[in-house]
Amino acid sequence: MSRRSWSFSSVRLKTKRGSDDEAADVFRRRGRLFSSVREDRRPKRSDDEDPSPETHNGAFLPGEDEDDRGAMKRLSTMWSSFRGKISRDRASKEPDSPVSPELAAVEEKPRDQRYASGQFFFEYLVVVSLKKNIRSGEYEPQISYQFPKRDGMVRFQKEEEEKTLKAITLFCFPEGINWAPLTEYRSETFSFVLTEVDGSRRNGYCRRLLPHGNGARLPEAYCIISKLACFGLFSKIFDEVEKRKVKSIAMIYPFMQSLREAPFPAPGNTVNIKSFIPESGTEIISLTRPTDSWLEHVDFRPLFSALTDEEVLQVFAATVLERRIVFIAEELGTLSQVIHAVTVLLHPFIWQHTLISIVPEILIDVVMAPTPYLLGVQKRLADEVTEQGDLLAVDLSEGRKQTFIRQIGDEDSILPHKLRDEILQALKSRSEKATLEEMNRVVPEAFLPFFIKTVGHFAKHIARPGPEKPGQFQKRSFYKALESKSTRHFVKQFVETQMFDLFIQEAEQRPANQNGFFEQKIAEYQKKMREKAKKH
Repeated sequence: MSRRSWSFSSVRLKTKRGSDDEAADVFRRRGRLFSSVREDRRPKRSDDEDPSPETHNGAFLPGEDEDDRGAMKRLSTMWSSFRGKISRDRASKEPDSPVSPELAAVEEKPRDQRYASGQFFFEYLVVVSLKKNIRSGEYEPQISYQFPKRDGMVRFQKEEEEKTLKAITLFCFPEGINWAPLTEYRSETFSFVLTEVDGSRRNGYCRRLLPHGNGARLPEAYCIISKLACFGLFSKIFDEVEKRKVKSIAMIYPFMQSLREAPFPAPGNTVNIKSFIPESGTEIISLTRPTDSWLEHVDFRPLFSALTDEEVLQVFAATVLERRIVFIAEELGTLSQVIHAVTVLLHPFIWQHTLISIVPEILIDVVMAPTPYLLGVQKRLADEVTEQGDLLAVDLSEGRKQTFIRQIGDEDSILPHKLRDEILQALKSRSEKATLEEMNRVVPEAFLPFFIKTVGHFAKHIARPGPEKPGQFQKRSFYKALESKSTRHFVKQFVETQMFDLFIQEAEQRPANQNGFFEQKIAEYQKKMREKAKKH
């Protein structure tokens, strides 16, 4: 197994032997925290515009100047120091108290093909508890339970996993050491993303709650790490875990073991998990994945509850141009759900840069990164954000004085006004208290036509030497095909983003007769418009 590391960037590097891009070579050798650079594998085209790095209105485009590299180096050094601190802390502290024998997981079988292909529901479940540091007297998050236990790993694999698990504790309790026993605490569910150096992602799902009992006590967090992005499904799993925990923590193990052994359902399918509970007997828990797999990790309601439709569009506009955006809120669940909802508005395009839905206090310096990012910051750290320039800072908290604490100022004029008004009109079709299912229908129907009308003609401008041969995107003819000046102005900015660049690279490599998701939606939309025209 090759040695791997992880970070919180969304870097995608197209590997190509013999590349003379020194920066890309460095990124391949070691993980970077705030990187947003990808290596372009396409040959230079005669109709391309000036390929030199440029910045527009706070959006950093592919390529970095010397100042950016210096800042990136400082931030990467900060992350390396943080990981080093994890190692030193682990070595200096007393060993964790032994886990109760009733919690000991069975020895895990060697990693097999089913695991390698990502067909398990989850990688592992951990319980993170707050333990008092004898020396400092402060409470620190530590893993008190892990299922399954990982055995048979070589030394460096074990060290990397320990660092990863230690970092997970920071996401479960991002507030740091500011804790004290509580008598009341409202349970909350939130998520985060761990991004590997190769661009693959693992999702962390957390439920933080006050353990069952009397008197003042410390909250604890249940965290599931999975390659599957499905917030709703794991929320249901947490409901089952919490129900069993009330009776006995030992009851969690058989349920999670059954879940881990269950066949992985395809989108739209259901898997039934049998689980025995004393006094209740055998229960069957049904877990269903949504048919549209790209919507299974999102709930649009928190986004549209916290912001007006017009404010959502300003956030969308800044995100489309890959700017630096920080969301501020009290609740962790609000931060994670809003950020994931914003990324889904971009579909079929994918956010390519740093994404940290909940920034731990120890990593707050990430706001200084010069490259694009989507960050979630708790309200008490808002002052750290407002000191930064050239970004959009969005306050999601209730009772706020203003929504945009900082902004560049042009967010309301980025989108072509006609298309912007069409999105607003489409959003009005939802009911006042729309359900999750209704929002998952209305919101994509409002935003997807925007991309169809602006860049939906891309396939006609990919020149191919043959039907099965890779093509080359003709940028200038693509621009000229747009009649509206305002639309053309927007598209000229959008095509310079990394999300569009990656999308076009993948479209160039596909055979001409093989349609992707976007092409199918374009065809459906055009058919719908033709039928609508016939009726009139």
